[in-house]
Amino acid sequence: MDAVMSDKPVLPFPQFISAGEALTDLIRVGADQWLSKTGGSTWNVARAAASLGVSSAFAGAISQDWFGDELHAASQAAGLDLRFLQRAARSPLLAVVYETTPPQYNFIGDNSADLSFDPGLLPDGWQQAASWVHFGGISLTRSPLAERLIELAEDLHSRGVKISYDPNFRNVMDQRYDPVLKKMAQLADVIKVSDEDLAGLFRTDDTEAALATLRGFNPAATVLLTLGSQGAAIHAGDQYWQVAPPPITVVDTVGAGDAGIAGLIYSLIQEAAAAPATSGQPAAPDWLQHLRFSIACGSAACLNAGAKPPQLAQVRALLEKI
Repeated sequence: MDAVMSDKPVLPFPQFISAGEALTDLIRVGADQWLSKTGGSTWNVARAAASLGVSSAFAGAISQDWFGDELHAASQAAGLDLRFLQRAARSPLLAVVYETTPPQYNFIGDNSADLSFDPGLLPDGWQQAASWVHFGGISLTRSPLAERLIELAEDLHSRGVKISYDPNFRNVMDQRYDPVLKKMAQLADVIKVSDEDLAGLFRTDDTEAALATLRGFNPAATVLLTLGSQGAAIHAGDQYWQVAPPPITVVDTVGAGDAGIAGLIYSLIQEAAAAPATSGQPAAPDWLQHLRFSIACGSAACLNAGAKPPQLAQVRALLEKI
């Protein structure tokens, strides 16, 4: 397996890294017609963060065939740091979307390239530059990749690097995923879930009880709860905020959740950069403003077909309508 290296001069390491899976969606668009789209939850989060302007990378492995070439080209076009992207002579990871309303998936990837990702091959010293590292998606269901990612998250947590986590429920997350959910929640500083995620992850219609259980895993974590057309909410300690989305014409909700968590982390990074250096404790985050920005990012992702990353100017325009 070879790590993909950029031909550009050596650059500083990125502030934000999203680790997990990049894949190709094969979407059924007719009785015998299929459309291929580059995707993957964690890869989409990296692209969205880069689109907003934060230095970003996707840490994962892709194939060396046409599918991998498309993902590599899209990563390069998004401005991701390619030093974190690995390529392996294995088959591609595919998500077969045989129904779109609601989405129904089959994943094809026995011994596929994503499983070969090796955190030990990442460039030396990158952890010192990282402000946030994101985990989630189906990568945490796929052995031995899941174990490597959890070990990486544990190491980053011990170094004081901030961790965001979005389980992004899919039908492969059954009871076997329960220990992973609890472990990653315990390591995370921010957990992003939707009401649908809660129902699926905890196998219950009582999403309030499911949220309480999730928060009980790590009471110190902030939870971003997305609520579809009702917007989103943030739970931080005993505080709670909920904000409705701006009025928009929804074209496609694909990628909205990924854009929302990317927007939240971007906003937190910007707040930290703007804070004056002091010897005391950092000021408490302005969670209401972070929530508004996150919702604007998720809404911007709904203005275009497919998981198109939101543009910062687009997000700022929507912010004025919230």
